[in-house]
Amino acid sequence: MKITDHIKNAQGKTLFSFELLPPMKGQGIQGIFDAIDPLMEFNPPFIDVTYLREDYIYKQHASGLLEKVSYRKRPSTVATCAAIMNKYKVDAVPHLICGGFTKDETENALIDLQFLGIDNVLVLRGDARRSDASFIPTPDGHAYASELLQHVVDMNNGKYLHEHIDNSEKTDFCIGIAGYPEKHFEAPNLQTDFKYLKHKVDLGAEFIVTQMFFDVNAYKTFVEKCRENGINVPVIPGLKPITSSKQLISLPKTFHLDIPMELSEAITACSSEADVREVGIEWMIEQCKQLKALGAPVLHFYTMGKSGPTKKIAQAIF
Repeated sequence: MKITDHIKNAQGKTLFSFELLPPMKGQGIQGIFDAIDPLMEFNPPFIDVTYLREDYIYKQHASGLLEKVSYRKRPSTVATCAAIMNKYKVDAVPHLICGGFTKDETENALIDLQFLGIDNVLVLRGDARRSDASFIPTPDGHAYASELLQHVVDMNNGKYLHEHIDNSEKTDFCIGIAGYPEKHFEAPNLQTDFKYLKHKVDLGAEFIVTQMFFDVNAYKTFVEKCRENGINVPVIPGLKPITSSKQLISLPKTFHLDIPMELSEAITACSSEADVREVGIEWMIEQCKQLKALGAPVLHFYTMGKSGPTKKIAQAIF
């Protein structure tokens, strides 16, 4: 079922969903199931599965020369989605990214997803490789999320890369995109950010999942600005509790977000990491209650493979 239909069928009730990482290379799927099992009591209608692009390692040969080798740490998102759908009978939402994939590889992945009966995709540009200062498109790949989005829309209209047959089978993906309540770090200003967001919705995006944030007013203002700019699709807040003191530095650095002074001071005053974890969870519980009061269609949690904090929050609000 499409995410938009799940939201419509909820009739104003806030839903619960979460995102996880595919297992590391060499690890079995059971680790993923162990992370999912504690959260199934909250009846998630869908589960997101991320897709990490390839990176490079340098392999040293006996001669002393270094060889730059491309590698991926995690198995296919497509396979992980299939395993989740088979075991839990819920919709899996794979991420599609530009980096690391040619257009042909993207199209083949979309065909596989259609064969599996997957109805939703989340379209993202993806991050730069660790070794790159900025995002570098893959040769013959998509450079922007809007290009990748257009590719999915074309397939929904029966238009494939190398041929267009009048009676070719159309895909029917419900397409999601990312939104940034505190502005995408590469956008020169908020107005430009909304311009590109509106462009993606006009192309065919049907829902938005936000970057994590810790100030409910940031989400409230973001939704209001979306509506002012003619963006009327559902806006799903992305959420993650702070669970360690190191995240006061790592989260702003990695995700280009602000942590409210009240929260940062409360965490700084903690005498142990266990206390930090509790402060982060309690803050997120209150944040979720406020989001429900605002009518957020779904509370979507970035679990990072750890279900414990998310479960505590869900127990308090669902």
